[in-house]
Amino acid sequence: MSGPTPGYGETPLPHDELTALIPDARAVLPDPPTKLDVYDLEQAFETRVRETLSVAVLGDEISLDDLLTDHFLRDLHRQMYGAIWAWAGRQRKLETNIGVAPEQIAMETRASFDTLRYRWENTDDWTAAQLGIAAHADLVRIHPFVDGNGRSTRLLADLVFLAAQDAAEPPAVYDWDVDKQLYVEALRRYDRHRDPTELAALIGTRLIEE
Repeated sequence: MSGPTPGYGETPLPHDELTALIPDARAVLPDPPTKLDVYDLEQAFETRVRETLSVAVLGDEISLDDLLTDHFLRDLHRQMYGAIWAWAGRQRKLETNIGVAPEQIAMETRASFDTLRYRWENTDDWTAAQLGIAAHADLVRIHPFVDGNGRSTRLLADLVFLAAQDAAEPPAVYDWDVDKQLYVEALRRYDRHRDPTELAALIGTRLIEE
């Protein structure tokens, strides 16, 4: 999960994806753009959004209650992709081979966030790292957007982790550079038992300063 696979840079963007690019993005990309061209542009916006929101969370401008809402999730996705893709911030409308049915996305997302928030406030057996991973894993199961689900839900997990950490400790985020097969297998097991312990141990954390 550490970036594009070999050969990705030479892959032209398919026609259906080209039509979803907004005009301003087309104007700054090569013609025709490759998938790597678009990936690099997405990465630049993600870095900017990550830095801005992380500072806001650490400065207590954005709380855990703010983060665990479907409104924030859609806005986060819009901030990450709104300058590039027409589908930014919009929930998925079509069936896919992963995720819940489109008509269940809003309900499932709210129910998941409500459950996580309630559990964090009323129990003490999860760490901050486990809470953020649970939020990520629940959203992977739901698959709320047409695209960009992985990056947006990983960033949300980092922000939830930051917000839930003890303020006396050095701030940390997740280390997402993990074996993809082990990660996918652990996600599937989480779907069965809803226990984030294994996933949190697999993914691990790193200090922001690193």
